[in-house]
Amino acid sequence: MTTAGTLQPTEQPPQSDDVVFDVSHVTLKFGGVTSLNDISLQMYRGEILAVIGPNGAGKTSLFNSLTGVYTPQEGSITLSGRPGDAPVSVLGKKTHIINHLGAARTFQNIRLFPALTALENVQVGIESRQKSGPLSAMLGMPWQRREQREAIAAAYRLMDDVGLAHRANELAGSLPYGEQRRLEIARALGTNPGVLLLDEPAAGTNPAEKRDLGQLIRRVNTEREIGVLLIEHDMKLVMSIAHRIVVLNFGGKIAEGSPAEIQHDPTVVAAYLGTPPDEAAEPAADTDTDTEGTAGAHGR
Repeated sequence: MTTAGTLQPTEQPPQSDDVVFDVSHVTLKFGGVTSLNDISLQMYRGEILAVIGPNGAGKTSLFNSLTGVYTPQEGSITLSGRPGDAPVSVLGKKTHIINHLGAARTFQNIRLFPALTALENVQVGIESRQKSGPLSAMLGMPWQRREQREAIAAAYRLMDDVGLAHRANELAGSLPYGEQRRLEIARALGTNPGVLLLDEPAAGTNPAEKRDLGQLIRRVNTEREIGVLLIEHDMKLVMSIAHRIVVLNFGGKIAEGSPAEIQHDPTVVAAYLGTPPDEAAEPAADTDTDTEGTAGAHGR
């Protein structure tokens, strides 16, 4: 694996024992197929944690389990979304409830409202945590109008933060692909999360867009003090921004550590290259292998 690129390697992770997600012995099955097999991991507040692995490794199944899309048959998952929040089990909870608890998510396939403007898309995220409902909006109640003004102002600030202020009044569906990715992040930030889950945010982007995306993720993490849980196949991006990495393969966790440790782990190299760990050990120790292409070939 290599970390060569414009972005410099990430700094040391913040020292924290405040657990955001606590995943313990989670098993998820679909009929006779085991998607996650006895997975345990912890994500700490303020860190960027990347989850990588070949196709079918279980990465998206893990994300879906964390956000209420799937309910595992075994194990436990708790979330302490924002600083000071008590851990709450997410099992059996609806996705919007988990969002209110402080976990926001983007998807591999962009899920914007293409017929709305970019600004309106971000407003959707902000208004999801406001108190006014449809009735007060129809009646034009004073507090609803005040919240609407506040939502518009906050949406403009988020658009500026992700570098899209000049696109505010353009239809979301007309934006270039990389800008749609950043717009999704802005909408997710509008829900005021304590942790942001990004599912392949660099998919389909060009090198310049990947560089800008990496810088944006770092800013979200450091300036807003939001933890980031990331699924990504671009190893240059992962190695340059992640504090820690968890590697999945065939539904099980095979490695966990810093980017430097993961780069030279024979088991990880074997999972990507399809060679036995003992054969992968020597080349992994002696040379750097660019796995961006390999990861792209394997997918998830």
